Amino acid sequence: MNMLVDGEWRTDADEYTNEDGEFDRQETTFRDRVRDDPDADFPVEAGRYHLYISRACPWAHRTAMTRALKGLDDAVSLSLVEPVRIDDGWEFSEEYPDPLHDGDYLRDVYVLADDDYTGRVTVPVLWDRERETIVNNESEEIMRMLDVEFDGLAERDVDLYPEGYRDEVDEIIDAVYDPINNGVYRAGFAGTQEAYDEAVADLFDALDRWESTLDERRYLAGDVLTEADLAMFATLVRFDHVYHTHFKCNRRAIHEYPNLWNYTKELYQLPGIERTVNLDHIVRHYYESHGDVNPKRLVPVGPDVDFSADHDRDRLPGGPPPALVE
Repeated sequence: MNMLVDGEWRTDADEYTNEDGEFDRQETTFRDRVRDDPDADFPVEAGRYHLYISRACPWAHRTAMTRALKGLDDAVSLSLVEPVRIDDGWEFSEEYPDPLHDGDYLRDVYVLADDDYTGRVTVPVLWDRERETIVNNESEEIMRMLDVEFDGLAERDVDLYPEGYRDEVDEIIDAVYDPINNGVYRAGFAGTQEAYDEAVADLFDALDRWESTLDERRYLAGDVLTEADLAMFATLVRFDHVYHTHFKCNRRAIHEYPNLWNYTKELYQLPGIERTVNLDHIVRHYYESHGDVNPKRLVPVGPDVDFSADHDRDRLPGGPPPALVE
C-alpha cells in the first residue's frame, strides 16, 4: 500500500491485509466539521469549500451525489483526479488539474494541510480555502455535512436525513457498510481462501436480505430517499461492472436481483445522479490500478446493462422528494 509517512511518499509502507489475510481498511484522520454556525471553526460559507473526488471511488461518489441532489454546485466547488491510481497515488493532470494549488498529486494537498502527515491519501477531501487545510476526508461525515449543515445554501429542497428517520438511517448506513460497501473489498483483497469465503458469504447474505426488504419498501429506510440509499447505490452501480468479476463477487449479479436492480435504476435516474456516474472511470480505475488483482491490467468490455431502462418502483408507496420530480 502506498502512503505518506511523516510527509514523505512511500510505496512500501503497509499491506492491504492483516495476519489472517483479511482486508484491513485504515481509518481516515481529518475529522473536523463544517457547521451552520458563524462562530464555528469551519462555518458554512458559499464558495469557501472545495471537494476533491474521483469518479471511480464509491466513497467519494456518495459525497458527489449529495452535492448534486441538494443543488450545491455553486456553493461547494468540485474537481476530479485521474481515474487510474498506481505508484504515485491519485494524480492531477492537464485534463483534471488541481484548481487551487496547481499540484501534481493529491498527496501534495495532504502535505499542505499537515507537512508531517502519516496515512493513506484518499478521496473525498473537503478543503477549506480560507484556513488552507483539509477539513475532513471521511465520506460519511462529508455527506452528512453537505446534507444538513449546507442545507441553507442548497438550491433544491431535498432532505436526505429527515426527522423521524434519522436513527434508522444511521443504523442502515452502519448495517450496509461492512458486508456490502466494504464487503466487496474484503472479498477482492482477501489474502486467504477463508477470508474470501467469509466476505462473500457476508456480502450475499446481506444482498439477499435487502432484496427481500425492497420488495415491500421503496427505499432502505421506507418511503423516503435518504443518505442510506446513496451509500448503497455507490456499491450497487459498480457491482456488475467491477465487483462481480474483478473482486470475484460472482455468486450473482445485481441485474439478476429484481428488486435491487429496479431500485438501482430508479436511483440512477434521479435528476443529477447520472452525471455523477462515470463508468469509464470506474472500470478503468479498478482493472488498471490493481495490478495485484489484475496483473495484465486488461479491461473487460462488458457487461451490457442499461441503468436508464424502465423500473418498477412506482408500484410502492413513497418516492423521491418533489424537488427531484421533473
